[in-house]
Amino acid sequence: MDDQSLEDDRHSADPTLARLRDLRDSIDNIDAALVHLLAERFKCTRQVGELKAAHRLPPADPVREAAQIERLQALAAQAKLDPEFARKFLRFIIEEVIRHHELAARA
Repeated sequence: MDDQSLEDDRHSADPTLARLRDLRDSIDNIDAALVHLLAERFKCTRQVGELKAAHRLPPADPVREAAQIERLQALAAQAKLDPEFARKFLRFIIEEVIRHHELAARA
């Protein structure tokens, strides 16, 4: 039996450590899903950037961005997630999307 197996056996014998492992496994699965969802989102925004570049539209759309932030903050509040965290998170994503759109416009 290797060291990892011994540690797993000890954790499964201790209900607290077993619960901790299960929660961390769930977190790992959620993190993986978030990465895949973000990848899908950026596939769509890449297409938006290409469309904007082809039609000489500006990379940023402040009106849409403000509406999206407001919408996400409301969803966050309903989900009992800090709306300010949701705002910061979406702002971070929007900044990256705009950077991609600017690159597409220069290509």
